[in-house]
Amino acid sequence: VQLVESGGGSVQPGGSLRLACEVSGLPIDRSCVGWFRQAIGKEREWIASIYRPGGNTFADDSVKGRFTISQDNAKNVMSLQMNDLKPEDTAMYYCAAKRSQTSLYCNTGRMVGSYAYWGQGTQVTVS
Repeated sequence: VQLVESGGGSVQPGGSLRLACEVSGLPIDRSCVGWFRQAIGKEREWIASIYRPGGNTFADDSVKGRFTISQDNAKNVMSLQMNDLKPEDTAMYYCAAKRSQTSLYCNTGRMVGSYAYWGQGTQVTVS
């Protein structure tokens, strides 16, 4: 299984960025892809996830209304559209994947340890 992120960069407050995560080697059926971020000196935190079979999406309250997770028609590229970015959004952003029997677990299983596969991360800086 491979996950490759792209799309990070530097942006001014109020700006937008779109991150992409290409997933290969993990069957679409019963799988979940999540986005996490980790700021310097802080723990890695869950932001959003998508249940690939049905496209069900879930997001943390801290980013709802600003960040949107989606997938392409082939369900192999997961995107995170980030709008109205703030300095506190500065972090390394990671996509991760796991097998998930249900969309419910894709939503409730937000722990870092529940994800088996990780990308290399992409830096987002807002200043």
